[in-house]
Amino acid sequence: MTMRFRSTLAAILAAAALVGCKTAPVESTAETNDDVILHAWCWSFNTIKENLKDIADAGYTIVQTSPAQHCIQGTNRDPDGGMQLFGHGYWYYHYQPTDWKIGNQHVGTEEDLIALCNEANKYGIKIIIDVLPNHTTPDQSKVEADLDAAVGGRENLYHANGRNRIRNYDDRYECTTGEMGGLPDVNTENPDFQAYYMTYVNQLLKDGVRGFRYDTAKHIGLPCDPKDDKSPENDFWDVATGRKAANGVSLALPMDELFIYGEVLQGRNVREKEYSEYIGLTASSMGDKIRDDVKKASWTEKDVLGYSHLAEPSKLVTWVESHDTYCNNHESAWMTDEQIRVAWVYLVSRQNGTPLFYSRPDGSDGPNKNYWGNNVAGAKGNDEFKNPAVVAANKFRAAMAGKPESVSFENDGAIAQVVRGNSGAAILNITDAEQTLNATTSLADGKYKDKVSGKVFKVKNGVISGTVAPYGTYILYK
Repeated sequence: MTMRFRSTLAAILAAAALVGCKTAPVESTAETNDDVILHAWCWSFNTIKENLKDIADAGYTIVQTSPAQHCIQGTNRDPDGGMQLFGHGYWYYHYQPTDWKIGNQHVGTEEDLIALCNEANKYGIKIIIDVLPNHTTPDQSKVEADLDAAVGGRENLYHANGRNRIRNYDDRYECTTGEMGGLPDVNTENPDFQAYYMTYVNQLLKDGVRGFRYDTAKHIGLPCDPKDDKSPENDFWDVATGRKAANGVSLALPMDELFIYGEVLQGRNVREKEYSEYIGLTASSMGDKIRDDVKKASWTEKDVLGYSHLAEPSKLVTWVESHDTYCNNHESAWMTDEQIRVAWVYLVSRQNGTPLFYSRPDGSDGPNKNYWGNNVAGAKGNDEFKNPAVVAANKFRAAMAGKPESVSFENDGAIAQVVRGNSGAAILNITDAEQTLNATTSLADGKYKDKVSGKVFKVKNGVISGTVAPYGTYILYK
């Protein structure tokens, strides 16, 4: 499905204003988002293809891959590169483009991508690619000649300010034209670059890709942003979304056939609302607050009932963690598998947002600082994406499509109850202690058996009762 654009913002903001450990449920009646994304981080195209049945059986409708364009293979400290996530080869090499052509050492070839998309179609799964037009590798010797030629020479590849380091990320001129993390900033407003980049995008679409995640999207200017000396018009997003052609090249498919969102990490002066007029956005602050609640073992209504975002909830991609929160400073790596599951069940059972499940490396143990596990790029991540509790919640989301949510927090914030219509509910305990649930619910009276454990909860006269295990998650519907 495409990103939805009908608003529940007013209802959610009103709900977020309520304070207390136990409250009346807050309901919403807006259209629902139904998709679920698996971020197959650093899996190769062939690895994803080999696991498509498991992915489909687990209830995912979209698979997000790592970047597919040409990228560096080695650096001065790692001359030959390699196939490790961190060491002899690095995961972030994907994010240092040398040219916008399909294929690199980690994800595979264009032929591999075509085979993946063809197979994914059989399962009704969309493949979306992580794309990054904002910057190149800092190693100028690795930038390829075809890219230079396409933009009219190296001097036209970058913004006038593109080699000046960003010092103030709240300054929109610096943020959208300056060098981020040592990566020189591409002149995304150069029509020659736009045409070259859109040719890459259109080839991905021709190969069967049906959407994109735009890396560092907040570093690409909006029409209302200050202009670089080499950028007479900030029109990249008009070109990228098919509203405008660049040198006669335009987006090959209509936006409503694609799933497109951008990494617009929240902060001061980010212009969330303006970006959301073009693409879906990441609900990064909501993820931060959910992890905070998991750490303190208490659901905080004012933090997680709303989406902590100016854009409409139907336009947001939500997550417990992302590859950046796990990999960069390991800020989410402390979470155990149990804790991730509890938070995931909360997100995926909600009515809006499109939840993204980040696949951690196989063999990894973040809480014990073993971040990379088997440390093999291209390999499948661990099996948590198909854990029975995760699968049950994903399938609950599909089964409850179109049904409004009613969310409440019980037992001084220990338990969250997400009810969809009067048909089904997700019950989840954020603590490491058993809880006794006895709470008002909008579920119809009757007995409900959890889809994983078979445990029975009873609803009588609008009250649900049962015991909830430490970090327990329960999916209830008939």
